Amino acid sequence: MGYWKILLLFFAAFFGGTSVFLFKGDNHKTLKLVLSFSGAYLFGITVLHLIPDAYHGNDNYVGVFILVGFLFQIVLEQFSDGIEHGHMHKHPHDMAVFPIGIMASLCLHAFLEGMPLAQGNQDQLVYGIALHHIPAAFALATVLLTNKQGKNKTILFVAVFAVMAPAGYFFSDALSSGNVGNLQHYFNRIMGVVIGIFLHISTTILFESSADHRFNMRKMMAVLAGVTIALLGFLKEL
Repeated sequence: MGYWKILLLFFAAFFGGTSVFLFKGDNHKTLKLVLSFSGAYLFGITVLHLIPDAYHGNDNYVGVFILVGFLFQIVLEQFSDGIEHGHMHKHPHDMAVFPIGIMASLCLHAFLEGMPLAQGNQDQLVYGIALHHIPAAFALATVLLTNKQGKNKTILFVAVFAVMAPAGYFFSDALSSGNVGNLQHYFNRIMGVVIGIFLHISTTILFESSADHRFNMRKMMAVLAGVTIALLGFLKEL
């Protein structure tokens, strides 16, 4: 994988988090549209690209690992409060201490997403991870600032989160290159876990980010744009 993709993964999350200093509050309309677009794009590449690739090796257990990933994301959200969706399930003011659970679960989430990137050409996955980390990093930075972590500490912790997906890639690539435990034979199962995570995140974004699950015209256009770009990327690879 080209190093520009590694840089894209890092800087998408980093700039997504540090952009919190440019906006007031966590309900900015532009961010909500980005969130809708990213959820639709993530769902699109999961259905069109990631699921067919994962089943390409005729591994009968891929579906089991997709379920594992889906359920694992539910468990992670007990600690992260849904920050992976770009918003919180409870107001950050309700937390009076450093959000260790949020930080740890979000970093683990990003690390796992980076692992399948070491297998073959995963351009669509790179774009999907980078795109959905933008609102997630923004939400993380909002929580950190609300908990009075200060600007420098907030930037530091956002950088830690931003490096997790590249770290997952390098870790997986190093194991695969060294043939440790024949890891290359398990990439489809690792991908299955990521697919489960993406299915949970993307569908939650699409249905939780609107009041009463209703789509207004701006959100509908953002969703259609996300799905269309995912479809165009799929057709290009045929």
